[in-house]
Amino acid sequence: MSVKVTGASAGARIPLSAPAMLGNEARYLAECVETNWVSSRGPFVERFETRLAALTGRRHAIACATGTAALHVALLVAGVEPDDEVLVSDLTFVASANAIRYCGAWPVLIDAEPIYWQMDVDKLAAFITTCCTSQGGTLRNRATGRRVKALVPVHILGHPVDIEPMIALARQHNLRVVVDAAEALGAGYRDRPAPAWGELAVLSFNGNKLVTSGGGGAVLTDDDRIAERVRYLATTAKDDDVEFIHGAVGFNYRLTNIQAAVGVAQVENLHERLASKQRTADYYQQHLAALPLTLPREAPWARSSWWQYTVLIEDGFGRSRPEVAALLDAARVETRPLWTPLSRQAPFRGCQAFHCDHSVEIQRRSLALPGTVGIDDDSRQRVVSALAAAAESRS
Repeated sequence: MSVKVTGASAGARIPLSAPAMLGNEARYLAECVETNWVSSRGPFVERFETRLAALTGRRHAIACATGTAALHVALLVAGVEPDDEVLVSDLTFVASANAIRYCGAWPVLIDAEPIYWQMDVDKLAAFITTCCTSQGGTLRNRATGRRVKALVPVHILGHPVDIEPMIALARQHNLRVVVDAAEALGAGYRDRPAPAWGELAVLSFNGNKLVTSGGGGAVLTDDDRIAERVRYLATTAKDDDVEFIHGAVGFNYRLTNIQAAVGVAQVENLHERLASKQRTADYYQQHLAALPLTLPREAPWARSSWWQYTVLIEDGFGRSRPEVAALLDAARVETRPLWTPLSRQAPFRGCQAFHCDHSVEIQRRSLALPGTVGIDDDSRQRVVSALAAAAESRS
């Protein structure tokens, strides 16, 4: 696929990660309008769910209005209750922790490891063994006395977290595992798709994702009962469509047919989208190697989808990350840092954070580079040239 980011090579602003409409999106949207299937029921919802299940190696995919909504309902179905605690990555988008708070539970923030920037499995194990105690098969936090109910590892930037030992820890301590795979569609862990791991996993289809439906998400599981419960809660817990009988407090969390139509069109060319991301990563790996940057790495057990190619500004660059970002902005190249760690966010400053040093340092030096699906080599070269010019002009 050789689709170009329109106008970028001619000097227009190069976006960080713009939606790429490259297939049947317009045709499928027109079909929704023509048939009047526009709401949360319709054939494209089922088609999207079927394709997602097949692509991720799952028995079930339940499409939701947003990735955050999907994570919220997944946590509820996993049994997370008010005043529970949930172990979650410190270096992640705020939605991972927001969904925990929606349940009335409390995030416990686990640091990132310094090589691949994912949740640190060793620190996770250390927290469980040194800060918790097991009482009657229930893990409790010694400092708070609260029940530790679940684990939410997050695959950030398209690279998988080392999930297998985390699942083993969870089984040992009776923790439910809800994997936040919002950025990991198309990524692989060992011999399986990254979203195939965990009792439940969650995807996101926000506008900047590899596959977008304009907004949306999905809950993935292999368990029939879990899938039925997720679908029930996400559809207002309706027991009777005629009399409007509801058996629980449910949520209006289902994806619309219009959004699903866009999603179906996008997953039809998923392999081409992944190939474009891989070409961008290969280009940056080759052409940025001589600059004072830490480039992202792929673990031997991982296959990254390269959702967002992110570098770290080394001290030898001679400029801070905000200074580098400002110079690239002046060159009409959009960049952004990683998310401020949750341990530094106002809503979560009272939450326990377990030695979250690496996440803070990684974020301080991080800079995500343009990687829109379909970006061409002229645009990639402009990014590289702007970074090289920023390094050469340092005082």
